[in-house]
Amino acid sequence: MPKAVVPEDKRRRRRPTKSGTVLSERLIVETALRMLREHGSAGLTARRLGLALDADPSTLYRYFRGMDELTLAIGDALIGQALDGWRPTGEWRADLRAVGLRIHAAYLAHPQAAVLTTSRVTGRANELAADEAVLDVLRTAGFPLPDTVRIYHAFIDQTLAFAALDAASLALPSAALRADEDMWRSTYARLPRSTHPRIAEAAPLLAARMVGSAYPTALEMLLDSAAAQLAALGS
Repeated sequence: MPKAVVPEDKRRRRRPTKSGTVLSERLIVETALRMLREHGSAGLTARRLGLALDADPSTLYRYFRGMDELTLAIGDALIGQALDGWRPTGEWRADLRAVGLRIHAAYLAHPQAAVLTTSRVTGRANELAADEAVLDVLRTAGFPLPDTVRIYHAFIDQTLAFAALDAASLALPSAALRADEDMWRSTYARLPRSTHPRIAEAAPLLAARMVGSAYPTALEMLLDSAAAQLAALGS
């Protein structure tokens, strides 16, 4: 006969570690986030995480089936941080803007973790809550179901794509990041009008804008498009 499945809460370690800490899923995720911030994804291993927690690495498997499941938990924790304290106001555009900016900011606060998790689908509680919230905002605003799903898809993918792009830049070594940013002044700003007239005329504006994220602008463009679609439905 197959073995009975042991309930998840009974698989948790209740005895403290050598340092007196009682392990929990939340503590493991928080420690993993710190390790990613300090050492990058290459530094996050079960052995190193066990050392940081003062626990045998095998203990981690009481909480996660493997490092991939821990990765999903990290991604879900970032979404949870983004949604913490957010409440819908009933103004669909303001609500979507707030959710998008919160998610983007939460990932950028942990760029190494963002690079690791933005492309993943966790299926966990915080991700489900975010998806439910966005879909509810759109449906409550009056968007038909097909339009709701289409806008939701564009909204979520745009937010995560910019989070991944911007986080990847922040995760670069500081010298490489400075070199990339200086390129707009050291190279683009010096191109002659005779060979690159459009770049030359735009160079000062490019140097000012290209070192920041385009996500807020792209988000407003998406919201403008959605608002136009909603207005057309009522005309």
